[in-house]
Amino acid sequence: MILTQITHHDLDGYGASTVAAAFAPVSRVVHVARYSDVGPVVEDELKRLRAVAAPETLLMTDLGLEEPTIAFLRRFATMNRGRAEDARHRLVVLDHHASSIDQLRRQNLEVAADPEREGLLRADLADPEVFVLIDEAHCATRMTHDQRALYAPEAASPGESAAADLATLIEAIEALDLWKKGEPAFAGGLALDEMFWDSVSTLVPASHPWHDRFVSDLLLAAAGRLRTGATPAELERRSGELRAGLVDALLADEPGDDRTLTARQRLARALARSDALFHRLSDGTLLSFGLDSGTFQRVSDQVMEAGRAKRVVNVQRAGTLSFRSIDGTALDGARAFRGGGHRDAAGGKLPQGSAHSREDAVAQVEPVLNPPPPDPSASPFAALKNWKG
Repeated sequence: MILTQITHHDLDGYGASTVAAAFAPVSRVVHVARYSDVGPVVEDELKRLRAVAAPETLLMTDLGLEEPTIAFLRRFATMNRGRAEDARHRLVVLDHHASSIDQLRRQNLEVAADPEREGLLRADLADPEVFVLIDEAHCATRMTHDQRALYAPEAASPGESAAADLATLIEAIEALDLWKKGEPAFAGGLALDEMFWDSVSTLVPASHPWHDRFVSDLLLAAAGRLRTGATPAELERRSGELRAGLVDALLADEPGDDRTLTARQRLARALARSDALFHRLSDGTLLSFGLDSGTFQRVSDQVMEAGRAKRVVNVQRAGTLSFRSIDGTALDGARAFRGGGHRDAAGGKLPQGSAHSREDAVAQVEPVLNPPPPDPSASPFAALKNWKG
């Protein structure tokens, strides 16, 4: 069964996606940075699942349940009950925020102790394939491990060494996420968190197929060092070496890879050839979404140098746009979005103020950059011409 995961864009959210990938082939992972974006993201997913004939599993981890998300849970359950019994999807929601319990009860959903899982609260959506579980005592990473039978019922156990690294990762993330400063694992959790934020957006973007593999492999490699006794300071000193080793593995089959360059420079060359990272607008502009500014600078330069496009634009979730060009049109693009700058490097702001996905960004940018031609029939003169009164 196809498994999709939607998870928070922080260490616990990526810990949860790392654990899920250890037990099941996850088809797609969506990382959500802001809880305000969860509603639009899950609505897009609901629309997709309505049109899918075969049953799938949707796993949601570490996402605080606010009103739009709870509305989605209800709509999912209603949709699912209307499907044939052998085509019903499964929804697994694993959360640990106390505020989620308040929100569920505020929305008149019954929240009670789960009869089959000690220590967990479950919201009743009147659908046996919908599991909304909350555990204030544990982080989402641990919940994803402990409740794996819900989304990966046939999962095989990882090898002894991999299981030990995974256990170390879970302990460190839980100590940090629940702020258990008195536990020995807390210092390691802080070190993991620093490495995570230094690496999560500056090397392999979230919109690239390598992203989750890279971040999960980095977290597990770091957890392995902690397990064998590395101090936080030693882990910090070895972080560059760990990242370089992962980049070597990613680029092993890449043509023209130059190992004399830095990891970021090497990755930029490979990312610039990626079709997954960009959407081509109707005027030939390539649009990317949510790239780190340094990554965008390096990759856009490589894209235009290779002749793939004359203009590139990066849209951030907060709604800012960065245009780069080699033909002086970056400023023209920025002006269309109430912005300015240099002829080949300029910026602007989305009309709606923010974007929750690349598709959302495309829907906002395309009609502004490339407005459709006016409809002659809409002209008042055309109406007079056709009048037969």
